[in-house]
Amino acid sequence: MIEVLENAINVQTLTMIFAALAAAATVLTLAMPFVFSDPLEKRMRAVAIEREKIRQRERERLAQEKQRVTLRQAPKQYVQTVVDRLNLGKWFGQEEARLKLVQAGYRGSAPYITFLFLRMVSPTACFLAAAIYLFVIMDLDQPTTIKLGVCIGAAYIGMHLPMIFLKNKIQRRQLSIKRAFPDALDLLLICVESGMSIEAAFKRVSEEIGTQSIALAEEFTLTLAELSYLPDRRQAYENLARRVDLDGVKSVCMALQQAERYGTPLGTALRTMAQENRDMRMAEAEKKAAALPPKLTVPMILFFLPVLFIVILGPSVIKVLALR
Repeated sequence: MIEVLENAINVQTLTMIFAALAAAATVLTLAMPFVFSDPLEKRMRAVAIEREKIRQRERERLAQEKQRVTLRQAPKQYVQTVVDRLNLGKWFGQEEARLKLVQAGYRGSAPYITFLFLRMVSPTACFLAAAIYLFVIMDLDQPTTIKLGVCIGAAYIGMHLPMIFLKNKIQRRQLSIKRAFPDALDLLLICVESGMSIEAAFKRVSEEIGTQSIALAEEFTLTLAELSYLPDRRQAYENLARRVDLDGVKSVCMALQQAERYGTPLGTALRTMAQENRDMRMAEAEKKAAALPPKLTVPMILFFLPVLFIVILGPSVIKVLALR
């Protein structure tokens, strides 16, 4: 027994044992990634592959639709010629005007060229219309300086008419988006929690929300296209916030950017944002309802009370006059 132990613990035997252990550890280390795979890494790889498939599919679909319908139209030839020859882009062109056009739903070069053309034409048209009305049609008995002052005032108003039209268009568009946005967030939350990617969720919500707000469906469709084309996905969310210019949409876009960058859970953020937007919509409705009684005071005094007095006191007055 002692001889066996002495033979087992000699230097040659121990060297062979350590070499075998080292070889086994090396083989196990090399084979570990193939035997024991990380499910999270496999899931992330599958998500990345599926996202690339969705992008490729959206590119093909948008390429097919581009042949039928386009959001960007070419300007009229004579309008383009006038703008180019007079160099109106230098005198009237503004980045604010471009942004306002996008927020109003007008995209491409055609609306911008038309806007520059109208900014040049509308003051002249208002000046001529006022001059014809004052000097020819009405022929007022007023000094010529007063008439010219009215014409100049009409030209000044005409210069601001295109921008006033854009502001009104933006307000109506934002109101439509604001009313439908909480419901769109609920739909987006349901799609995301069901396992859809953000691209598929935007596509589904844009199809469903179109019956309630065409403007919001259009913005979601454009965001989907930008998510498929732009190399930086955060730029698509920033463009959405800049086009809509609403606080609720900006908050949601910020949450989407953070989820894209840091991997934060998107469901909780969307649920909170949806509730906040619904509370904002309810608060706005309550504010309008609270402002209704003061607005009704003047119409009631002018229209309701005189009629009420006539109905109540009319028979008595008629009887008193009959007795006389």
